[in-house]
Amino acid sequence: MDTTDLECNHLISPDYKNFILSILIIFGILLSYLPQHIRIINLKSSFGISPYFVLLGTTSGTSALANVVTQQQSLHDVTCCKNVNGLACFGGLLGIFQVGTQWLCFVTILLLFVTYFPRATSPISPTESESSVRDGPTYRTALVVSGICILHALVMFIITVALAVNRPSQLQAWSNFSGVIAAILASIQYFPQIYTTLKLRCVGSLSIPMMCIQTPGSLVWAGSLAARLGPKGWSTWGVLIVTACLQGTLLVLAIFFEYFGPNKQRNHRHGKDLPPNDTGEGTEEGDHEQPSEETPLLQGQ
Repeated sequence: MDTTDLECNHLISPDYKNFILSILIIFGILLSYLPQHIRIINLKSSFGISPYFVLLGTTSGTSALANVVTQQQSLHDVTCCKNVNGLACFGGLLGIFQVGTQWLCFVTILLLFVTYFPRATSPISPTESESSVRDGPTYRTALVVSGICILHALVMFIITVALAVNRPSQLQAWSNFSGVIAAILASIQYFPQIYTTLKLRCVGSLSIPMMCIQTPGSLVWAGSLAARLGPKGWSTWGVLIVTACLQGTLLVLAIFFEYFGPNKQRNHRHGKDLPPNDTGEGTEEGDHEQPSEETPLLQGQ
C-alpha cells in the first residue's frame, strides 16, 4: 500500500499551478473554437473552408486522442484513481480531458461544415457561376470526408480496445504510433487551407479570432502537457507545437486578406460571402446586372 501511495504521490500532492492552468486550458479550448462555430452558423455557410483541412484536422484529433489515452503515464494515472480521491483523480485525467475537448470541438466543425456546405448554385460560393463547379469541392466531397472521419475513428477505437484487452504491453508503442500519425496529419493539415485561402484571396468562413486565441494557446498547452507527461510524451505535446506554427502562418494570411489585401472591401451580404472576383455591385435591389440563366435564383437570394 505504501508503494502504491508513493507511485500516486504526484496525484495526491499535485502541482496546483499546473492543475489550475490545465483547467483554464480546457475552458480556453472551448472558447477558442466558439468563434468558428458561431461564424459558420451566422453565415449559414462553410464557404472558404477546405474539406481536406477538415478531414486532416479531424483525423489528427482522433489520433491525438488515441495517443494520450494510451500513454503510459495516462494509464498509470487511471490506475491510481482507485487509490486517490475524486479531485486527485480528476487532476490526473486533465490531459485526456484537454485532448478530448479539442477533438469534440473539431468534430463540431466537421458537422457544421457538412450541414452548411454551400450548395445553392456552386460548391465554391453561393453566388459563384455554374462554370466553376468543376474547380471546387462538391457536396459529395463533403460527405466523403465525413465518412472517412467516422471510419477512421472506428478503426482507432477498435485497435485501442483490442490492444488493451489482448496486448496491454503494446499500448505505449501504439500510443507513440498514434502520436506520430497525429503529428504528420497536423503538419499537413493547414496546407490545403492555406492553399484555399490563397486561391480565394479572402477569409471566407474562417474565424480570425479563433486562430488568434489558438496560435499562442497551443504553445501554452504544449508546455502544460510537457510538464505533465515529460519527455516520453513528446508525441503528444510535439503535435501542438507543429500545429501552432502552421496555424500562425494561416493567421498571417487571413489577417492580410481581411484587412490589407486587394479584396478587403468585399461585402458579406445576407450571411453569404461574395466570390473574390465579385465587386459586390448589382446585389442590391434595383442595381443593373447582366441577365443569365441564374438571374432569378440570384435575385431570390
